[in-house]
Amino acid sequence: MAGGLPRSAEALTLADFDYALPPDRIAHEPARPRDSARLLHIRPDGLADLTIRDLTTLLRPGDILVANDTRVFPAQLRARRGDAGIGITLDRPGPDGAWKALARNARRVRVGDTLTIEGSDALTARVSDKGADGSLALVFNLDGDALMAAFEQAGALALPPYIDRPHGPLPRDAEDYQTVFARQQGAVAAPTAGLHFTPELLSALGTLGVRRATVTLHVGIGTFLPVRVDRVTDHRMHAERGELTAETAAAINAARQAGGRVVAVGTTSLRLLETAARLDGTIEPFVGETSLFILPGYRFKAVDRLLTNFHLPRSTLLMLVSAFSGRERMLAAYAHAVAAQYRFHSYGDACFLEPAD
Repeated sequence: MAGGLPRSAEALTLADFDYALPPDRIAHEPARPRDSARLLHIRPDGLADLTIRDLTTLLRPGDILVANDTRVFPAQLRARRGDAGIGITLDRPGPDGAWKALARNARRVRVGDTLTIEGSDALTARVSDKGADGSLALVFNLDGDALMAAFEQAGALALPPYIDRPHGPLPRDAEDYQTVFARQQGAVAAPTAGLHFTPELLSALGTLGVRRATVTLHVGIGTFLPVRVDRVTDHRMHAERGELTAETAAAINAARQAGGRVVAVGTTSLRLLETAARLDGTIEPFVGETSLFILPGYRFKAVDRLLTNFHLPRSTLLMLVSAFSGRERMLAAYAHAVAAQYRFHSYGDACFLEPAD
């Protein structure tokens, strides 16, 4: 595990990252406009209730805002093997071109089967491998832009299960669940901290002198899966594909050398920055997969501030923000947010985190 965790981290269990969340605090629609969402500023000396537009007072000239430019694609497919219906949620393509996926009704599928994808004129998938957990490796008959176009035609957004969509995603989710930064197709789920930004807010921050850069981390299916071990150090993160270009690395390093702070928009941006950072905090270009798991005790090298949403109880993301700002401080902040009726999770409000002392 990266970062050199102290021995005390070995004693942490899921119960250490639990909190009571009333169901009515979970947001099922985003704030409109996006930058009207509430923002809880979590500092070493206390809390402040703000809005996203107050980022213009929290950031300063020379800071660099680093966002994830991944674009969500419709990763849920309906397939058939003969008369059997198979539900598929895609994750990511492997080096051999086969897509990793989770499947419902996977017991009806065997290696070598060809699945017909419903809703597409031409898309099929051959099952090249099958895991005991219901995971599949799928080789599609299309690739590149043609494959992505087929996913757009046949697929549906894989919205988080806590968003109430009993009949599937609504038409407006196609826009609501995409950030203003989205460019690089390949994410199963949105990097939700980026959902709060509008062109108007970005323009105001630019006028202030805040710089911007983007990285790409394609959020995978692991973001929806619960931690299934009690001792948190036994958990293994799902790998996710990412890229941080030489141009972006140079821009971040220059901003930091000039005294600016690196402000990560979301935990995905933070994890990629920390993956690409040297011990001295210098950012290097990166292309590949990361499975970096950040727990309390981790030494942050690259990120000075973090903008992020409110995360699920007992989740790896709550563990990450606890590492950044302190576990007790984060749990106290979440208790305040529940009492103050903040909106939680993907379509909810956000926090601006100062690092722990």
